[in-house]
Amino acid sequence: MQAVINPAKEPHAKSSVGLDLRDMILGGQDGLVNVLGVILAVASATNSTKIVLISGLAATFAESISMAAVGYTSSKAAKSFYESEQEREKREMKDVPQIERQEIRDIYYQKGFRGKVLDSIVRHITSNNKLWLKTMMEEELKLNKGEWEKPWRNALVIGIAAVIGSIIPLFPFFFLSVKAGIITVIILSAIVLFISGYLKTKITIGNPVKGGLEMAAIGMFAALAGYGIGAIMGAAFGA
Repeated sequence: MQAVINPAKEPHAKSSVGLDLRDMILGGQDGLVNVLGVILAVASATNSTKIVLISGLAATFAESISMAAVGYTSSKAAKSFYESEQEREKREMKDVPQIERQEIRDIYYQKGFRGKVLDSIVRHITSNNKLWLKTMMEEELKLNKGEWEKPWRNALVIGIAAVIGSIIPLFPFFFLSVKAGIITVIILSAIVLFISGYLKTKITIGNPVKGGLEMAAIGMFAALAGYGIGAIMGAAFGA
């Protein structure tokens, strides 16, 4: 006899955990790539670790505050949009219920349901206003509330992750000379970017190894572009 699985008891990761991990990867990756580009540009134009560290720390705080602000404002805007669409659906359910019922019918017709089964689904969903509204938001408008419920939480997670990511390329310069620090930080950052891309793909879709390599390649290309600009500027000004 085949066992019946109770969906309520299946082990699933909480959606908030997935969203926090997404924000951590976003903030950390952005902080690392931007600060790495800055310090490589500066390091290519000077032999002073002090100047590299000061430049990197300044970029760290500017980047982290900027990322946190972007995380907050984008989440706030998405939340406001969700709420406005939700209010519109509520009005339509009240003012033109027959049209809204037909939309539910059309949604499930497209999913392959017919006849009495389709009638039963429509009747079940539209008998409960909360379920009806939730279905319209998720199935018709493709909007999910969970992603935008806590703008301050999103901003905090992204901001902290950006600080941590930004510190990674700075770390070698606390102990090494500029030349040794450049080589070490390139290797270290490539490894961290690979892990970041691997994890990002792991929680979404795709080949984790390919995702890690892609993230490392893109991040290092952006950072080395900064290094090249710094080298050109240093040569131009005789640094």
